[in-house]
Amino acid sequence: MGPATSAWLRYVFAVIAFMAWCWLYRNKGGPRFLPQGNKAWKYTFLMALLGTMGYQLLFMNGMKWTAAGDASLIIPMNPVFTVLLAIPLLGQKLSLRMVFGLLIGLVGVATVVGWSPNTEIPFNHRLIGAVMIALAALTWAATSNLTKMALIDGTIGTSLEIVVWYSIVGWILLTPWMLAEVWQSGIPIPNTTEWISVAYLGLISTVLTYAWFARGIDRIGATAAASYVFLVPVFGVLSGWLLLDENIGLSMLIGFCLIVFGVREVQRESERLSAD
Repeated sequence: MGPATSAWLRYVFAVIAFMAWCWLYRNKGGPRFLPQGNKAWKYTFLMALLGTMGYQLLFMNGMKWTAAGDASLIIPMNPVFTVLLAIPLLGQKLSLRMVFGLLIGLVGVATVVGWSPNTEIPFNHRLIGAVMIALAALTWAATSNLTKMALIDGTIGTSLEIVVWYSIVGWILLTPWMLAEVWQSGIPIPNTTEWISVAYLGLISTVLTYAWFARGIDRIGATAAASYVFLVPVFGVLSGWLLLDENIGLSMLIGFCLIVFGVREVQRESERLSAD
């Protein structure tokens, strides 16, 4: 399957599950099917454009070009992008320490891409994939800030409702890309393993994970919840090694440490400036 088709099928499973959830709990305070009002639709469309369509197309295409372990090491840059985008969107202050943290994080990304042990993938391919994965993290960071803006407004919906809404609208926005891909490459005939993989992405990596993450934010707060992004490289590198026979090297550890240090510097400075 092509990247757009994979993303579209992933959200077929996710949208069906979300709509079933809304229907089952419609009389028990569950999430509403669709947003109410022009402002809610505006936020929903922007988040669908960036957080579903944009993120999925960039992430799936990026995974086509680079190693899964390498990609998982770049994803933790998301909190840095979230903080930086909060400067124009939410009035976040900027300091030299935040710029320093960003530069250290980018050096970490460069280390992962430039000295990756997965040399069976050509460098220019890994570079293309890394740029796409980084842009995917950027679109997700924009979605996080838009979600916060919508929640601050207080009249649009709950965090779970917002996820349901932009997942459904984003799936619709993915449809033309899927049709163009099918028109060019033909209708795919997935085997059992591919169907299981897509179903896992839709039901576990999207519906269940989003629900758990929203509940986690309610329990321990957004900052603490965001810190768990550092587990992505651990599981990403290990599963890439176990399932895809990818290589693990010292450069990956060095790059990971640099990224974590850079991200934590940006997060700490952001928290300090917010407290002031």
